[in-house]
Amino acid sequence: MSAPTVDIVLKYFSDFSPKQVDQLRALGDLYTEWNAKINVISRKDIESLYEKHILHSLTIAAIFDFPKGLQIIDIGTGGGFPGVPLAIFFPEVQFHLVDSVGKKLKIIEAVKEAINLPNVTTQHTRVEEIKNRKFDFVVSRAVAPLKDLWTWSKPLLKNTQFTVEGPTSDEVYKSGLICLKGGDLAQEISESGTRPRMIEISSLFDEEYFKEKYLVYVKA
Repeated sequence: MSAPTVDIVLKYFSDFSPKQVDQLRALGDLYTEWNAKINVISRKDIESLYEKHILHSLTIAAIFDFPKGLQIIDIGTGGGFPGVPLAIFFPEVQFHLVDSVGKKLKIIEAVKEAINLPNVTTQHTRVEEIKNRKFDFVVSRAVAPLKDLWTWSKPLLKNTQFTVEGPTSDEVYKSGLICLKGGDLAQEISESGTRPRMIEISSLFDEEYFKEKYLVYVKA
């Protein structure tokens, strides 16, 4: 069976501009080339980059329609997920990608330059050390238990809300943490003391990979 291509993304998202499609298409070769130098994605997963990393990251875009001008921080971004795919999807939203491992950010900077992604900035730091900056949302992908993610996120969040026009009704979103997680989260949620909104990713995407994977949204 051949590895998924950009077509797996285009199967679910049809309103990309030609430039965005070109940017997404370029990610396959760029990450394969850079991953050979600096291993941030397992050898097995690099073949499924479009499904397991890019489409997975875009779960957030399937649920949230971020308006122009928002500031979003991706904590523990690794090789740039979910931040890089989201920055392609939302070119008028600013994404700040943070990781404590500097060499991972080197890949993001190279990818950013190669595909011209000016709405991405990077910072080599531990998230707890970020002071005097506030963001509309924190995004993250399975880097730590929800309790820790929420502890790190709270000081970084603005208290903003915005309305998104939906097909049937308008939805109001409040600043918060949006993270992608998998498996049985009952104990993790209980220990976090939060009451998140949870969405099964398998309700959005048909692929087997997304079974028992969730988008978790905690309002500030």
